[in-house]
Amino acid sequence: MRCYCHSQQPFEQCCNPYLQGVSPAPTPLALMRSRYSAYVLGLGDYLLQSWHPDTRGTLTADELAQSGLGTDWLGLTIVFARGASSDEQGTVEFKVRYKENDRVVTLHERSHFVREQGRWMYHSGQLNPPKTGANQPCPCDSGKKYKQCCARH
Repeated sequence: MRCYCHSQQPFEQCCNPYLQGVSPAPTPLALMRSRYSAYVLGLGDYLLQSWHPDTRGTLTADELAQSGLGTDWLGLTIVFARGASSDEQGTVEFKVRYKENDRVVTLHERSHFVREQGRWMYHSGQLNPPKTGANQPCPCDSGKKYKQCCARH
C-alpha cells in the first residue's frame, strides 16, 4: 500500500516508522508528511506530540483525532521544503486538498518547524503565504531564482 502522504513510497517504509515511534522523523519534510498521514489515520496522540507545546494551545489528542477522521482527505502536495537533519529550524510549504460540504477545499500553508532534543516539531504556520514571483529568490533559501528552483517541481 502506498503511503497516505502521496510520496509514492510504501507506507511501511515512509511514514509508518515515525507514526509507530520506531524512529523520529529526520527532517521537517518527513515530519510534515507523517503529520498528514496521522491526520488521515486519526492519530491524535502523534499529532499532539509532534506539535510544539508553545503553540498548540489547549488542543487535545482526541480533538486532533476527530478532526482528522472527520475530514475527507484528497491529497498533499509539497511546494518546497528546507531543513536537514542537522539543522535546528526548517520550513515546509504545502497544499492539502480535502472535501468539505461536497466541495473541494485547498489549504495552503508555509509551516515552521523546530528541532528540540533531537526531535522535529511543528511550531507554527502561515496560511496562504504570498506568491513568489518567477524572478524572485526562492523561499527555500537555495540562492536561486524561484523559476530555476522550486517552481520546477
